Amino acid sequence: MKKLVVMSMIACMAFSMTACGSKEEAPAQAPAEEGTEAPAESTEGTEPAEDAAAPEDKEWIIAMDTVFRPFEFTDENGNFVGIDVDVLDAVAKDQGFNYAIESLGWDAAVAAVQAGQADGLIAGASITDERKASGWIFSEGYYNATQTFVVPADSDIASYEDLSGKNVAVKNGTAGADFANSLKDEYGFTVTVFEDSPTMYQDVILGNSAACVEDTPIMADSIKVGNLALKIPEGMESDGAPYGFAIMNEANQELLDMFNAGLANIRENGTYDEIIAKYLGE
Repeated sequence: MKKLVVMSMIACMAFSMTACGSKEEAPAQAPAEEGTEAPAESTEGTEPAEDAAAPEDKEWIIAMDTVFRPFEFTDENGNFVGIDVDVLDAVAKDQGFNYAIESLGWDAAVAAVQAGQADGLIAGASITDERKASGWIFSEGYYNATQTFVVPADSDIASYEDLSGKNVAVKNGTAGADFANSLKDEYGFTVTVFEDSPTMYQDVILGNSAACVEDTPIMADSIKVGNLALKIPEGMESDGAPYGFAIMNEANQELLDMFNAGLANIRENGTYDEIIAKYLGE
């Protein structure tokens, strides 16, 4: 049902993103990639030749990021995996459509859909009114992501009030930064901006900042995989914002309809919960 194919990087184009998924951008600018962008990778799946040749068995091209753990990344065995990858595969099997993944990196994935070189995008993209107004058409949300404050593993901080007089580290241009800035005056803390997540995490671990703010699923995965001396306190997260599968060409509405139908089915039959538990332990 699927193939993951190699494709050269495409010039970046605008995608108005305010991310929960750590994918955020200002209007009329190229979107900001919040993970480490790696060269495009690919792995071939198996697909019967006679099916590929049949006109009714269209192969949909789906663009993805390269590294956005735990939604898409390459594992230790060289396999391209993640929540987005598994949800797409489960939906395709449920609906019986063929697809090929193009793992391009965030900016190039967005550009591919905008240029009509890919049919859809699944890459931790938050559903926002700004994006809809710019021409993106979204599915129902497939994951409700929040931003959370993160503190050292031995910290006593357990509430926003505990941040008074302290500094909070944020990453530039993210929903996490917006969340922190919306609270800083009320709770009396300052904010320091960093360009990438690892540097932000280290600032907290070293004690220069009392906390940082990050997407909750990204942070949970980073703590688990990176064995970071950090923890996520309860009750210090934002309201959730859904990630959605996206198209830009109305001619691909059939693909969006199949995604919505398949998503509803895998939620009902338990497959979706198994995927989330596999990567997040939820």
